[in-house]
Amino acid sequence: MSSFSKKKDDANVVSFRTADGTSDDEEVDGGILYYHNYETFSEREQLFNNKKDPVVRSLSISEPSFEKSKDLFYGGKNHVFEDPEVAEHYRQVYSNAGYEGRFHFDPTFQWTREQEKKLLWKIEYKACFWACFMFFALQLDRGNISQALSDNMLTDLNLTTNDYNTGQTIFLTVFLLSELPSQLIAKKMGPDRWIPAQMTLWSLVAISQSFISGKASFFITRGLLGFLEGGFIAEIVSWLSYFYTSSELPLRLSFFWTSGTLTTIGSSLIAFVILRLRNVGGWEGWRWLFFIEGLVTLVIGIASFFKMPASPVQTKTWFRPNGWFTEFEEKLIVNRVLRDDPSKGDMHNRQAVSFKQLGESLLDYDLWPLYLIGLISYIPTNAVSSYFTLNLRQLGFNTFYTNLLTIPPNFVHIILLISQTWLTEHLNERSLISSLQPLWVIPCGAVLAFWSGTLHNVWGTYAVLVILLSGPYIHAILVGWCSRNSNAVRTRTVSAAVYNMFVQGGSVIASNVYRKDDAPYYKRGNRVIFVLSVISLFLILGTKAYYMWRNKRREAIFNAMTEEERIEYRKTTKDKGNKRLDFRFAH
Repeated sequence: MSSFSKKKDDANVVSFRTADGTSDDEEVDGGILYYHNYETFSEREQLFNNKKDPVVRSLSISEPSFEKSKDLFYGGKNHVFEDPEVAEHYRQVYSNAGYEGRFHFDPTFQWTREQEKKLLWKIEYKACFWACFMFFALQLDRGNISQALSDNMLTDLNLTTNDYNTGQTIFLTVFLLSELPSQLIAKKMGPDRWIPAQMTLWSLVAISQSFISGKASFFITRGLLGFLEGGFIAEIVSWLSYFYTSSELPLRLSFFWTSGTLTTIGSSLIAFVILRLRNVGGWEGWRWLFFIEGLVTLVIGIASFFKMPASPVQTKTWFRPNGWFTEFEEKLIVNRVLRDDPSKGDMHNRQAVSFKQLGESLLDYDLWPLYLIGLISYIPTNAVSSYFTLNLRQLGFNTFYTNLLTIPPNFVHIILLISQTWLTEHLNERSLISSLQPLWVIPCGAVLAFWSGTLHNVWGTYAVLVILLSGPYIHAILVGWCSRNSNAVRTRTVSAAVYNMFVQGGSVIASNVYRKDDAPYYKRGNRVIFVLSVISLFLILGTKAYYMWRNKRREAIFNAMTEEERIEYRKTTKDKGNKRLDFRFAH
């Protein structure tokens, strides 16, 4: 939640977290920005409008806990760049960095809410929709292995479930290892160039799966897919951050992962049709599945070369002569994003991360609690999901009903994903809302682990699996949380990749939860799922406690400084990003 805390030397003063969640005490005019303890938000707003107090005149009013916390508006006055010294400081930062939007930076620029809403709808259609469509392509090619299993692919290739687990481990391990290099390539080349190239290349590998003949070719194609698909998600997140403020991005990421769930639903229906092509042309149905869906991804990949601009201010090109936005709209995007988070202009969009910056970001221990959540939290659902079709076949359902029965949990999943992410940003509370995921999975895991009817009772087992897979999904929340607590472009670039590496590491573990020696009822695997769900809950709550402790320690140090010491700290500190004493972690 947006937090207020009384300063030791003034009982009538409280510190306040800013719009980007980065600081309780924002530096203005060489001093520290703070709010007087007025009773209502309207009194605070009147203070700003009348500018009665010079130390508060430069910050936008944002995220009050007692009003609509998401009703943010940067188009009028009362933003951080109203202070001339602050504006000039950042103007120099943007100029030195070669930031592509620097020529549109204008602290005096104003716009209306209606103009902003109209622009947001255009961004949704132009950028967010295509990002979701590209994620559809990713999910189609990395998820259709599940439908292929339902068509007896393992039997056709003389593979065991352990061989399948090994293939998935190869895919996920290579995917994990390619995350950071791919993200660094995208940062140097620009995501508008690298992402379409990735998609085109992996679609060719996806098509080649139609010709696999045994264990070796299965392992090779799994490894190549992992290598080429790694980093894609982090790159898309970075690209979308050019267009959206920090409060808007998590909800758009929930749309992003919703498109993945819709792909799962759609691909099940598509598989229901394509798998009926078995014996057509001498091919099994799963070969047709890989071939046809690979061709679809290839078309989307080629189209992405023409659909993705380098940035909001670089949308005009020979095949798009009018661009996406007018000059006014480009200026609006740049200034609203920078007023929300001034650090977004400290690098340009084709600037590589140096080895020194990479090292600093990798060693940023304050983000590791979030990485650990990413490692553990998705293992239970990923393990159950990866074996969902196999378990349904074991329960006696045929190929076609198996694919149809995977659809229901995805509808509930979509509703909870969007609702939970919206609630997180609306209340500015991440940890407690994220804890809903393990709280949902724990009872389901307990039933699977200790109920004697697991994988014996057909509809009872199916009901438990559906409930478990329908649950809340905190991936979008965690990605936005990492971004917000990074507080620098280079750290965001690396943290997005590292977080996804931990997530993929968890997927590797998940692909090995159910083992052949535990078949057919997987009692040991289900107990592992239950235990990891409990660990996940404690990790999330522990992360909240850690960030609260870090904020409290910094606040104590910062509040003990005199105003002159704070001015000197601002001028001379070598602390960067989230290591600054005036930075506060979101939790």
